[in-house]
Formats: sequence, C-alpha cells, structure tokens
Amino acid sequence: MKSFIRAVRTAILSAAVLIAWTPCRSSAQGVLDQFTYDSLKLSGLQLDLGALGASRLRGTVVGGARLDFGYVAPHVRVLLGLSYFKGEFNRKAIDELTRKLRSLVTDPDSNFTIDVGRITWSDLTGDVDLQYVFPQGRSLTTYLGLGASVHLRNGSGKAINGTFVEDALDGVSAGLNVTAGGDYVLGPRWRLTVEGRGVVSTDLSTVSLRAGVAYRFRAGR
Repeated sequence: MKSFIRAVRTAILSAAVLIAWTPCRSSAQGVLDQFTYDSLKLSGLQLDLGALGASRLRGTVVGGARLDFGYVAPHVRVLLGLSYFKGEFNRKAIDELTRKLRSLVTDPDSNFTIDVGRITWSDLTGDVDLQYVFPQGRSLTTYLGLGASVHLRNGSGKAINGTFVEDALDGVSAGLNVTAGGDYVLGPRWRLTVEGRGVVSTDLSTVSLRAGVAYRFRAGR
C-alpha cells in the first residue's frame, strides 16, 4: 500500500510539472523545488449538475462530487472526483449496432429483421484533475485543468439483456480530461462554480457544462 501511495504521489507531481512547466532552463530547478505533496490536505467539497453531450448518446444529465486537496505547487491544485450519468443510444449508434449484428447473420434470403429497441448506457467515473488557477481578484477565480479518469460502464436494454451485446457494452475504460471553469465567492466558505469538461476515451467521448456549489473547509491559498 505504501508503495502504491508513493507511485500516486509521483504521478501527481509529474503531471503537475507538465502543467506549470516553464521553458526557461535557468529557473527549472527553482520550479521543481516548488512541487511538493506535503501540503496536500482535504480543503473543499464541490457538488455540480449539468448537461452532457456524447458521441454515441442523446443529450443527458450528469452529476458529480469533487474533493479539493489543495495545492501541490503554486497555482496548481489537485482534485479527486466522482460523477455519474445514464443516457440512451442515439439513432446513429443504433443503426451502427444493427449493421454489425446483421453482418453476423448468415441468411441466403436476407429476409430477417433486427430490432435492438432502446439501449441505455450508464457511466460511473472516477477522476483526478490538476488545475492551474488564475486568480482574477478577491471574488473570482478561473482555471484550466488536465486529468485522467476511469470509467465503469454498463449497457442495458430489453432486447440485449443477457446477450453478448450487453457484455460488449459493459466494462472499464480509461480517459483523458480537459477542464476550464471558474468560481465566484458567495461567502467566506461558499463558492458558485461553473465548469466545462471534455473527456476522450476509447469507446465514448463526452462534453459537459456544469454548475454547482463548493464549500471550503479552510481558507484557500
């Protein structure tokens, strides 16, 4: 377990360096010296809800929660998140699946029909984000982020339940995240958040726009 924690910390520091890296070689060592996980500490909780568009699904709603673990370097903070959505296959995805199924059937007369009906796909996502924060003043903060995610997917539908089609839709995949957003101070500890998020994975790509609230456990840096 300790070796795993060290590996995670190393990965976080490496990614943080990529986000905040400066091309000036003379100051490279000074930049590296600013990265440390010693100051990481749970400092906030964010809840959000928004609209999501996907490459194979109709528009749907996504909700999530994110834990803010503070800053790993000046302006670079670490967040761990969990989100969920469930959407229905769009017509293009249904037609593509139908064509693939027809190609598996051997029928000289070709007088058969395939009706897969409605198919839904759910996604439970865990992610880690590194966000570079741009303070705009006392009341507004904006940021850009990069991250990685793990997706637990589950397909379902009356016509595919218990078949190899359902098995093909179920599984775990990895993704890359890009985020841009901002938060506005509502009070000493409360923030209003707005975020755009894009996720690319092997079997599904999504974009979402979310709004929510964040509660700070302690004063931010």
